[in-house]
Amino acid sequence: MRLRVGYELTYECVQPTPMMLMLNTHFSRVQDVLSPDVLMLDPPVPITQYRDGFGNLCSRIVAPAGRLKMSTTAVISISDQPEIREPYGYQHSVESLPDECLVFLLGSRYCETDLLSEAAWQRFGHTAPGRDRVQAICDFVHGHITFGYAFARPTKTAWQVYQDQQGVCRDFAHLAVGLCRALNIPARYCTGYISDVGLPPPYSPMDFAAWFEAYVGGSWQTFDPRNNAPRTGRVLMARGRDAADVAISNTFGPAKLVEFIVHCAPD
Repeated sequence: MRLRVGYELTYECVQPTPMMLMLNTHFSRVQDVLSPDVLMLDPPVPITQYRDGFGNLCSRIVAPAGRLKMSTTAVISISDQPEIREPYGYQHSVESLPDECLVFLLGSRYCETDLLSEAAWQRFGHTAPGRDRVQAICDFVHGHITFGYAFARPTKTAWQVYQDQQGVCRDFAHLAVGLCRALNIPARYCTGYISDVGLPPPYSPMDFAAWFEAYVGGSWQTFDPRNNAPRTGRVLMARGRDAADVAISNTFGPAKLVEFIVHCAPD
C-alpha cells in the first residue's frame, strides 16, 4: 500500500530566529520511501542538516522576520495489514542488556523514574516480566488517562499525568515509558505519523502522534498506549528519551506557530 504523509506548518517571527527542526521521516524507513520528504521553506532560506545522537535527521535554519511556511510530502510503501507481535517477548536482566539500551533505563526530562518507581512495582510487580508486563502498563495507561487536546501542557511530566489522569498522546507515551523504566525495561519515546487506515469514520483531524518502543525479546518492539490496538500505517520520524529529544521545532527566539496541518492517508 502507498501512504502519503506530509505537513504544512507556518511560523511567525518578530525577528530573524535560529531554529532546529526534526521534520523528516526516520532513516529506518528509507527502503520503503517511494517519494522522499524534502523539506520546503517559503520564503526559501538556507538549510543545513545533521544527525543527532539518536540517529534522527535534524535541520538548522534561521527563520526570517515575518511568516515562514514549512512543508513536505512523501510517499511510503507500507503493509496493508495491521501490526503484528514480534515472536519473542522475554525480559532481559539489566546486566545482559546491550550497552545502547542503558540510557533508556534512566530518568529523563519528562519521565521521572524515581517518582514512579513505587507505583510501578505496586501495580505491575506481580505481572509476568517482559512483553506481558509492558502490555499491562499500556492497558493501565490507556484506561487511566482521559484524552483531550485541552489537557495538553508543554511542561507536563509522566508523574504529573499519572496524578492528573488527563493528557494527549505524548502524555500517554511518557507515563508508559516512565513506568517501564522504573521496572527495568528499556523504553524510548517515538513520534511520527499514524494513519486511520482500516478504522471506521468519523476521523479526527490528523496530527503527529507519539508512541514508544520497549526492548524485550531481543528487539525494540512497538507499543501504543494511546490507541492500544494494532494500527496500519505507522511511520516513524524520530525517537529519543522523551519529547524533549524529538520536538518538531526548537526556536531560539520568539516564534509563534500560526498554521499546523498534518496529512497521512492512502495515496
